[in-house]
Amino acid sequence: MRLPIWSGVAALAVSLTLYPLFDGGAWLWGSLGAVLTVTAAGVLSSKLTLPAWAAPLLGLVSLGVYLTAVYTGEKAWALVVPTKESAVALLHLLTTGFADIQRYAAPVPDDPPIAMLTTAGVGVIAIVVDLFVTRLRRAALAGLPLLALFTVPAAVLPDPIGWPAFILGALGFTSLLIADGRERVGHWGRAVLVRRSRADDPGVQESADTRGLRLSGKRIGFTAIALAVLLPALLPTLEPDPLFGFGVGGSGKGKGSAISIPDPVADLKGRLQLPENNTVLSYTSSDDTPRYLRIFSLDVFDGQRWTMNQSKGRPENRVDQGPLPPPPGLASSMKTTRVETDIQISEDIRLQFLPLPYPPQLVRAEGDWRADVDSLMVFSEDLAAGLRYQVVSTEPDPTADQLDAAPKTADPAVGERYLKLPDLPPRLRQLAQRVVKDSKSQYEAAVNLQRFFTTTGGFTYSLTTEGNDTEALTNFLEQTRAGYCEQFASAMAVLARSIGIPARVAIGYTGGTKIEGRWEVRTHDSHAWPELYFEGVGWLAFEPTPAGSAGQGTARVPDYSLPRPAETTPSSDPTTSAAESGDTPSGAPNGRDRLRELDPEGIYSGPVTPVETTPLWVTIALVVAGLLVILLIPAMVRLVIRNRRVRALTWKVSGPSDEVTARAEKVDASVAAAWAELDDVLCDYGMARVPSETPRALARRLTQQHEFGAEPAAAISTIASAVERLLFARDPGEIVPMRKELRIVRRALAATVSRSRRVRAALLPPSTLLRIRGVGEKVLDGFDRLENIRLWTRAARRDI
Repeated sequence: MRLPIWSGVAALAVSLTLYPLFDGGAWLWGSLGAVLTVTAAGVLSSKLTLPAWAAPLLGLVSLGVYLTAVYTGEKAWALVVPTKESAVALLHLLTTGFADIQRYAAPVPDDPPIAMLTTAGVGVIAIVVDLFVTRLRRAALAGLPLLALFTVPAAVLPDPIGWPAFILGALGFTSLLIADGRERVGHWGRAVLVRRSRADDPGVQESADTRGLRLSGKRIGFTAIALAVLLPALLPTLEPDPLFGFGVGGSGKGKGSAISIPDPVADLKGRLQLPENNTVLSYTSSDDTPRYLRIFSLDVFDGQRWTMNQSKGRPENRVDQGPLPPPPGLASSMKTTRVETDIQISEDIRLQFLPLPYPPQLVRAEGDWRADVDSLMVFSEDLAAGLRYQVVSTEPDPTADQLDAAPKTADPAVGERYLKLPDLPPRLRQLAQRVVKDSKSQYEAAVNLQRFFTTTGGFTYSLTTEGNDTEALTNFLEQTRAGYCEQFASAMAVLARSIGIPARVAIGYTGGTKIEGRWEVRTHDSHAWPELYFEGVGWLAFEPTPAGSAGQGTARVPDYSLPRPAETTPSSDPTTSAAESGDTPSGAPNGRDRLRELDPEGIYSGPVTPVETTPLWVTIALVVAGLLVILLIPAMVRLVIRNRRVRALTWKVSGPSDEVTARAEKVDASVAAAWAELDDVLCDYGMARVPSETPRALARRLTQQHEFGAEPAAAISTIASAVERLLFARDPGEIVPMRKELRIVRRALAATVSRSRRVRAALLPPSTLLRIRGVGEKVLDGFDRLENIRLWTRAARRDI
């Protein structure tokens, strides 16, 4: 009666490790009810002494009744008894829950389909644990389904598993082993206490010696805990942190809420200096216009380098949940242009931040990608290698008058974050004031700063410049006036902050080059540029880096940052394109008709470009194929061993010089291989040889028991005679290869057993399973040897 209860306790304790996967507690109460139901069915099965095969069936029926009552009771008879309608409803919940867990990233919403799927899974695990422990009396094997349940959060979550949950699960499994051990001892009869007298303490009472039992418990416990720790730690999603977030390489903090990057600026220069100019990505856009693709947004300048605050990706900001947060500072009255971009990352590119045109409004990408609210960077624990995704960007289209009218005092939160500077040499601020002294607005000051770098300042492009700190920046602005994009972007951002314009540095790629209908972005298109903030418009990119063959080849100066053109009317300006005016030729497809539109509430309607994903049936087929390969491991091991023995049965002597010794060695190997193969065949067919049985007695028993014909009887007699002569005779005499005899005996033995036994012998050969078990026992013996190591003897310890 104890074992079913402790089986339920272990299953429930391990299921508590699932708590980080859910946003709510409905799954927990449902799982608790499922475990209690299965435990009650197990207790009833034990009380009624049902056969081992009947107990799991009773558990499944009980679990089905429980799921019906909790989730589809309104369609069941008397709210409990399943009906056709309730069964269909349960199946619908099951399929919906499976689809939802594929669609959502953890923590998933605790809705009825997902809660029902989890409850059913925990209930099935409880049934399997009860089967191993109570029915098959293999408590150690119950660790396998419990381990499978434990590894679910380890494989799904990027955060380390909480150590309290692991301790609860380990205690549940250990309690199960203890209960099983007590049950086994109880079957031996009443325990007898032995009173012994010691010379040094005659009054001491000792109980029966149970050191062997304690040792077995330790061995099983060590093995279970080692598997529970090492197996999830080997999963790729847990690297580089260990299982519980502490130890070598561990940070002790979860990785799901923030991602850190080493140094975007150093990485940028490294890419620009690479001799290879490989393709990084390609894209198409609805208006066929190249755009800068931003990866990082650096908002902190500490006097040494530009860095960024930790990116916070909350569950509600997953890109698959709908539109991204609105762009900071963009007024609803501002005219915008919506553009759809389809981007394909190259297979060998390892990015955790997606290159995106700014500001993105909708990103459709496979995986758990999340957006930072402040910067609209999109990132993930996964890598974007080979990823194809679609982006809808909403680009502000301000007029020069609107930019001129932007307030000089930005939002306080923006100003506090994006105007902060370390102590700068006064001459840098004076330089910025001289450059913008005739500016009438912040927008005009920004344009003058850009012209200072591109036209009037005498700057040149060079990749030989070193350093990003204040001293290097001062030297760049006052002395060398030569650098690459990072120096230009950093210098303009610092000067803009010094005159009161919020600024930051963006790092990503330029728009690339159009090749065969797609824009291709290569390694040397890596770029840095400043983004300046204007209230009501938001963040706008500027381009201070020289472009063309003498600079950053594919850099482009934004139209809004050019000197204000003369006033013209749309009808008198022949250079106005159809895309700019919003008109298209009659019958020509309008690219904007294909965009995903936002309604006034910010929810997208209209068609959504599908993302190419792996079909569910392919994933299931791969999982099934992997399980089949694992299950076939014993058969493959058996086949390898058999082939090796068969080769040993065919031998030849190479020449007269080594005839005596070589023949003796090959005869020994041949006879040993034949006898070992016969032993394994008997084990696989359930006819294992009795240890005390001689080869001759074995041959006589098999011949008489299975009524062998003349040929099989002669073959097995030949093998038995060869073994006995080799073992006991002074001169074994002439022994020939016995490959043919072994094949005859194997066929004769196979004809005496059922087809199911032959199938089992082929797929799950008991002889191989026994060898695997032996390997496991040797591993456990290693723990015993470690435990028995003593630094000094017991007598020495008494002396101390």
